Amino acid sequence: MSMGIKYCLLVAICIWAFSDSLASTTPSDDDGLVRIALKKRSLDLKSLNAARITANRDASHARGLGDTNSNSDVMETDIIYLKNYYDAQYYGEIGIGTPRQIFTVVFDTGSSNLWVPSSKCVFSIACYIHSKYRARLSRTYTKIGKHCKIPYGSGSVFGFFSQDHVKVGDFVIKDQEFVEVTREGFFPFLTTEYDGVLGLGFQDISVGHVMPVWYDMFLQHHISQQIFSFWLNRDPTSRMGGEIVFGGIDWRHFRGDHTYVPLTHQDYWQIEVGDILIANRPTGLCEFGCAAIVDSGTSLLAGPTTIVAQINHAIGAAGIVSIECKTVMYKYGNMIWEYLIEGVRPETVCVGVGLCNGTHHLSTGIASMVYNETQAGSSVDDHESAFCTFCGMIVYWIQVQLKERRTKEKVFTYVNELCERLPNPIGKSFIDCDNIAGMPYISFTIGNKSFPLSPEQYTLRVEENYGTVCVSGFGALDVPPPQGPLWVLGDLFLGAYHTVFDFGNLRVGFAKAA
Repeated sequence: MSMGIKYCLLVAICIWAFSDSLASTTPSDDDGLVRIALKKRSLDLKSLNAARITANRDASHARGLGDTNSNSDVMETDIIYLKNYYDAQYYGEIGIGTPRQIFTVVFDTGSSNLWVPSSKCVFSIACYIHSKYRARLSRTYTKIGKHCKIPYGSGSVFGFFSQDHVKVGDFVIKDQEFVEVTREGFFPFLTTEYDGVLGLGFQDISVGHVMPVWYDMFLQHHISQQIFSFWLNRDPTSRMGGEIVFGGIDWRHFRGDHTYVPLTHQDYWQIEVGDILIANRPTGLCEFGCAAIVDSGTSLLAGPTTIVAQINHAIGAAGIVSIECKTVMYKYGNMIWEYLIEGVRPETVCVGVGLCNGTHHLSTGIASMVYNETQAGSSVDDHESAFCTFCGMIVYWIQVQLKERRTKEKVFTYVNELCERLPNPIGKSFIDCDNIAGMPYISFTIGNKSFPLSPEQYTLRVEENYGTVCVSGFGALDVPPPQGPLWVLGDLFLGAYHTVFDFGNLRVGFAKAA
């Protein structure tokens, strides 16, 4: 073979290799955006039933700031919500250190810290089946060493702070603080494909008040706009799980214009939602506004039991029968009806019938009341509190039906049926897969605009050995005023609507996903 032919072949091979490498990576340098391809794991029934989103009153435990000894920092917030990642589906790849050590992480808008397992993690089984950060192998590592714990819905992870370079997409964030986890106090990471969590929340909720990765991404001029956006691919046949874009948005991921709404708090990506509609009919509780946290770290849609019970009834989801709820309706239903017909203010009705003393929050701990009812040894105080709580729910349900001009007989039948469809606080609500096509749309009102979810969008299909199981994506989360009522809009919502997190303008935007 002549020298000229060899040279031409060499050039052709180089050009082919270069063009192939361009085709296999998502562009970032040319458009000033940082892109992270997401993978998606399949959920099983065990993971879904174990998934928890809870409200916690103990702020010092909830935030888990500082050292794990007695001089830990304490936050002033009264209520915080926690989750345990059992149902997290989407994750992506990052690198830490020089040379780069590869980790897969959940990109979580509901938390703010970056953490991965440490080489010093020797007492947790999960650490042995996931990648571990080895500080001694990185020439850009800086020791910090301050101990911390990060709380979740099923316990906490424990570790210490370190500093190193972190590679996200094609860019390296220098001297990023993160947590090396030495003990994982709960079990979901035993069965997951991801190693840790990269928080995309605000610094105010960061354990140790550490600067989140995406803050440093902007401060180090890797992106020009304080924006990131989520596109989650709900196509079960696709190999691509989705994409996060830092620094802007990708028009290929959505249709139409985004509807932007302002943040109501600057600790979470929290907005206000209006009434939740079932087949365009109001559910009542959020008519004048409820808080909602947009959270990419959970698949679920969690909200007040008062509303979720109505959704369960409408979609035919299995639930928990509450004897206490039915007892309140049987003994006090007529009196509640008369009070409402006479125009008595709804918030005083349960005080008037003698079930509340005026100090109870009617939306407090409904799910826990259902749980306590199934346990032996519940105290008298538990039952009295449950009667007050269920009375509050019944008042709301009757109000909604009165606005629909239903007869008393139909209203009482409906309310009794709701008492038999309460969300299961220790499991999920099953639905008949054959009935999905006929189930109603559930719509969230955001920015005075309706954002409907189809039955296919708010249900989860789980493949088990014995066949396909369908589960409602709605779960109960009861947070009292002033922080509540509260909704958590997880990946089921983000899958339906391309979501823009705009820190520069303190707002969140939604558009129909492409």
